[in-house]
Amino acid sequence: MEAKTKGKLYLCPTPIGNLKDITYRTLETLKSVDLIAAEDTRVSLKLLNHFGIDKPLTSYYEHNKREKGSYLIGKLLGGMDIAVVTDAGAPGISDPGEDLVRLCVQNDIEVEALPGPCAFVTALTASGMPTGRFTFEGFLTVNKRNRIKHLESLKFETRTMIFYEAPHKLPHTLKDMYSVFGDREIVLAREITKKFEEYIRTTLSGAIERYENVSPRGEYVLILRGAKPEEAEEALRQDLPDPSELLKKYYKDGRRGKELVKLVADELKLPKREVYDIYLKLDKD
Repeated sequence: MEAKTKGKLYLCPTPIGNLKDITYRTLETLKSVDLIAAEDTRVSLKLLNHFGIDKPLTSYYEHNKREKGSYLIGKLLGGMDIAVVTDAGAPGISDPGEDLVRLCVQNDIEVEALPGPCAFVTALTASGMPTGRFTFEGFLTVNKRNRIKHLESLKFETRTMIFYEAPHKLPHTLKDMYSVFGDREIVLAREITKKFEEYIRTTLSGAIERYENVSPRGEYVLILRGAKPEEAEEALRQDLPDPSELLKKYYKDGRRGKELVKLVADELKLPKREVYDIYLKLDKD
């Protein structure tokens, strides 16, 4: 008798608010697997009951991912097919599903990701912000110092930036963003696909003022405009060594003329003519 082959892990996106957004393929997969690993089994049970799906459920979330990950890998190695679902959206996005996928890769277990609902993609496409290039930053840490450090690393990011945020943390996050980025454009998308879906297009100062008078409600996706290219270029130039000092350094090492100018221009990504003019002035002095 042949030994049973390994099972497969299916990443199954679930609706982020409107049950009609679930795909036929996701429903078929949930019906066919041997086990469903859910972020919150109570939430997932309501979804399964709605669509008449009766399958064993087990929990898999941030605080049990280490021990439960080993358990699920054992089941997969034994030939069981498993679906992973979150409370809403795509497993693996700001979710411990990414850790389970990594374990599967390490154990040569096949992983199949199904397309479907994803909050940040939905919010970005409707935001009116540039979509050609963007960076997804997920949830910011609750630790203020680390949160500021994270934001400062993005101060001169020119791509559109996307964050997830909970309502009780939103006012603090907006103030921290304002302190780092200044008064940038922002879109706050809330309750996406639900009855009270709303896109608030404003500035960081406008958003701060708004939530001084109104309590935030629902989960938020924040779409923040990136830095202007000229601001990023200027910041980069300020961080570079002084061309004069670099010319002097390499001059002492015995470099001269065109070789010296080319070396400094390449290192600092400056026009050769600009570096040459500085070189001539130094040489004259």
